[in-house]
Amino acid sequence: MKLSKTVISSAILTATFAATSLPAAAADKILLKTPIAFGSHLPALGTPIAWVADQLKLVSDGTIKMKIYEPGKLVSPPEILDAVSSGKVNSGYATAGYWQGKMPAAALFSAVPFGPEAGEYMAWLFYGNGMKLYQKMYDNAGYNVHVIPCAIISPETSGWFKKPIDKPEDLQGLNMRFFGLGASVMEKLGVSTSQIPGGEIFGALEKGAIDASEFSQPAIDKSLGFHKIVKYNYFPGWHQQATIFELLINKEAWGKMSEGQQATVENTCKASITNSIAEGEAMQFPVMRDAAKNGVEIRYWNDTMLSTFEDKWNEVVSEKTAADPFFKEVWDDLSTFREGYDLWEANAFLPRSK
Repeated sequence: MKLSKTVISSAILTATFAATSLPAAAADKILLKTPIAFGSHLPALGTPIAWVADQLKLVSDGTIKMKIYEPGKLVSPPEILDAVSSGKVNSGYATAGYWQGKMPAAALFSAVPFGPEAGEYMAWLFYGNGMKLYQKMYDNAGYNVHVIPCAIISPETSGWFKKPIDKPEDLQGLNMRFFGLGASVMEKLGVSTSQIPGGEIFGALEKGAIDASEFSQPAIDKSLGFHKIVKYNYFPGWHQQATIFELLINKEAWGKMSEGQQATVENTCKASITNSIAEGEAMQFPVMRDAAKNGVEIRYWNDTMLSTFEDKWNEVVSEKTAADPFFKEVWDDLSTFREGYDLWEANAFLPRSK
């Protein structure tokens, strides 16, 4: 039997309407297995990713879940990047400074000596070329990861010492735990540096394996007990005025997420940046106020020491930009942004009181 064109057209329209009226297929559920580089008990250092895990489940209505694994439980902190890239795990939480041995520029996406404070750092990342260069670094090095800044903290202390440090010569011969690009500065001043994990610092100080250490902010350092052994705590944190922490997601896992799920993860991390810096800013002054009760003397570096640190940092920059083209590309871009930002910074803010 031959159907009329009208009947056929009606059938097509009905089928089309029915198809477009069906509810969209629910997005596949995602489980992000996330080894972390810092214990989730450490305030502002490990707590942000635990907060992200809780929030992702809520804001995604359960379509995205994150299971965090404490340092060393699934993957050791130094192995997180390789594990995510290879697909051994589909995500990981660390700071890019851990990878500077593989990619020298990685340290510039973690903490920069005499570098930007948190607001300026975020401005460069999200509204300058920072994020483009950040992802380009991993892509150029062949890592199969998608990077998302997921927390930030404001200045750290710049060291715990067993004796006063009044002049550059006082640093010579010390063994010190030090992180990132700041370690290169200290080495130019005769310090032998190592980057031992936070949980091992107390024991190393206690046994005399190291003479001094920097790690993080006062509240975090107190939770690790440094004040029980070393009594001279120096400020400002010239080596880390702000520190960025990253969520790395395997590219295949990222590609399997819907656009909505990707946006949920990225915007939850942006919310974590707000939450983490607020947490860090709120909890330092009570610890510093009570430092004297624990026999701790808070000291501010004298002008000679700060000038020396900065001079040696400039030497480090010259060497690293000459040695690595991508380090130079990132450094030049950040420096250009900062030169522009200086006009705003110089005019917009009140002087800080001492």
